[in-house]
Amino acid sequence: MELKLYVDRISQPSRAILIFCKANGIEFEEVKIDLAKKQHHFPEFAEVNPMKQVPAIVHGDFKLFESHAILIYLASAFPGVAHHWYPADVQKRAKIHSVLDWHHSNLRRGSVGYIFNTAVALALGLPANPQAAAEGEELMSASLAKLDSFWLEGDAPFLLGNSKPSIADLALVCEIMQLEFADEEDRERILGPHKRILKWIKDTKNATAPYFDEIHSIMVPIREKLKELKVQASEK
Repeated sequence: MELKLYVDRISQPSRAILIFCKANGIEFEEVKIDLAKKQHHFPEFAEVNPMKQVPAIVHGDFKLFESHAILIYLASAFPGVAHHWYPADVQKRAKIHSVLDWHHSNLRRGSVGYIFNTAVALALGLPANPQAAAEGEELMSASLAKLDSFWLEGDAPFLLGNSKPSIADLALVCEIMQLEFADEEDRERILGPHKRILKWIKDTKNATAPYFDEIHSIMVPIREKLKELKVQASEK
């Protein structure tokens, strides 16, 4: 069955799914849904995902959306996926689910609130909400502190005390990489104090090389474009 990934690489969960497939040798067709052009609202895409959000997949006649569900499905449906990404042990899986559930209501909610209102809204020509940005930064900082003190256990390189990454590591690291869209001083203020998290990000990059850097290469030109837009906005 042909696998189609409906994604935009500006989207952190889209990047996580692309990296996962490439790292595990899963063949797919990448279908870009350009968020800047509002293609996620096109009727054709609504037939794939009625919620009109990326990412989404079509595998044969099976359609699925929500990134965590997609990662779980891909890890389960393709026999060549390395065991450490989504172990067969029920209790280990439950632990991964707990991280993913926490992610959506904490780290992701903070990241989206902060990055959208300090960077993405500008790129999409939408109004920013400074109060939402401040609240997002506060939640993101609190989430990073919890990640540092709780989910990264002992001296193990990956979440939950694991020696190899799971789908949770990939989902959360891609979320944090969204800070690449922030100004350098803001990124340093938020992420710089967390040396343990910085090492974990590096370990996850290395574990998925060269695909992590390949998929995230989109960040650099977008960051430069955002700088230009901010200068233009300040001059008006």
